[in-house]
Amino acid sequence: MDNIAVIKNFMVDNQINYLLVNSTNEFLVEYNTLEENSRYKLTKFSGSTGEALVTPETIYLFVDGRYHIQADLEVDHEKITVVKLQQGQKYLDELLNRVPEQEILGLFSKKNSQTKIENISSKRTIKLFDKDPLDTQNVSLKDDNISLNIELVGETSEDKISKISQNLSDNEAIYLTDCDEVSYLFNLRNFSQVYSAKIRGKAVILKDNAVLFTQDKLKNAEDFLKTLQKEIYVDKSSINGFDYKLIEDRVKELATNPVKKMKAVKNEAEIEHLKDAFKRTDNAVSAIRDFIENTDNISEFDIAVQLAKEFKSQGAVGLSFSSIVAKDKNSALAHYSKSSKDEIITDGSLVLIDCGGYFEGGLATDITRVFVKGQPSELHKKIYTTVLKAFLRAFNYQNPQNGYDIDKMVREFFATQELDGFVFNHGLGHGIGINVHEYPPNLSSHEMAKVSFENGMCFSIEPGLYKECFFGVRLENSCYFKDGKIQSFVNMNYENKLIDYNMLSEQEKEWLKEFEVK
Repeated sequence: MDNIAVIKNFMVDNQINYLLVNSTNEFLVEYNTLEENSRYKLTKFSGSTGEALVTPETIYLFVDGRYHIQADLEVDHEKITVVKLQQGQKYLDELLNRVPEQEILGLFSKKNSQTKIENISSKRTIKLFDKDPLDTQNVSLKDDNISLNIELVGETSEDKISKISQNLSDNEAIYLTDCDEVSYLFNLRNFSQVYSAKIRGKAVILKDNAVLFTQDKLKNAEDFLKTLQKEIYVDKSSINGFDYKLIEDRVKELATNPVKKMKAVKNEAEIEHLKDAFKRTDNAVSAIRDFIENTDNISEFDIAVQLAKEFKSQGAVGLSFSSIVAKDKNSALAHYSKSSKDEIITDGSLVLIDCGGYFEGGLATDITRVFVKGQPSELHKKIYTTVLKAFLRAFNYQNPQNGYDIDKMVREFFATQELDGFVFNHGLGHGIGINVHEYPPNLSSHEMAKVSFENGMCFSIEPGLYKECFFGVRLENSCYFKDGKIQSFVNMNYENKLIDYNMLSEQEKEWLKEFEVK
């Protein structure tokens, strides 16, 4: 029986006409394995984010601007209707517009946050299910948790935990279910799963104790919580509905999540580790630049394989996400993920590479560069230079307060340019940490991007322009905020042959001197 039939039968058995199928797992991770990704099993869309709504007429797949083209290429359009969310469109609004008010919407309690469940239930009648019928495999992470040295993290787990627990009374506890937060607080990492450094675990913080439940002890966590007679504080945006239900009679909502904020502000040891990690990342990308220029008859796949080798040679313990190696028209897909053996690099080919690694400290690196084998076209140069101008303006934004203002400035800049049909269809940047995407901070047009920058916050700046069936250019430097200024971790050069200097102002030429061009 195929997965669509499995879901349809489940809906018939449970007397519902509408069901949300998620991409995540019970830890609500962003980058879930395809083995655990029910939305992928249902639709065959392999992007990291995006959910599916099963209705009597069709299956709607909701994707943001990064995945518009990829979704079209991967799904069966006779069965799947792709909903291409535009900048400013709210996913939940578009979802609920397709669910009649009198209908019941089914949700999987372990795969939706309590915040999301409450938002949906305020507008539609919902029915929660504890088991997803597409969870057919028991995927488990190896018990290879590693405790990090103090030199890499700068602070003991005991000290971190004490900052949280000292504000609790004897009758209070905090329940943490976000894997990044648990990994951060206990100074633990696990590199046994691809594209991840986090452990799988949950934790209870008490006034005088902290109890960690690793993956093999999660059933113990349920039993512990059922008998814990205290007020239990949770972050509704990161706890799933199933866990929330266990403690609903004793739950208190965190006004602000103290671990999320601590994790976002990197200390001196973490900044120094990231500087070293990005130096090695630069080395890997520089080597792949030479590989592309000096090696004939290579494919996207060959480049991706060589790139992984280069990261390993620099000491990476893994990649922080599946590297994007996209040639020509494939580079117009912001999150292209195929790295095809059939896409051969030839003279004049443009290649976009978005990659990153995990080194011994378990903090993600992230960089995007664009190369051309041989000589670029005039259109290549025009779009590359326009994106470079956007980056330079964002990086040198005067007195930056938050990511919202910088994103707005870049969009206003692009609106003044003749872009020949090229569009900027994603946020300007994201926080980086144990996960390659972290919040806070954020650089986008969303309200969450209005969170103020603080010393030690780390984030990407990655303007891009894309045109379907042509190509795309994205230039990404990961940066950190210090003493009122943005500073770059990335020192990888820009491509001299792709820059049209006649398009640069004198100020932009001066700004460019801070970065290597060759």
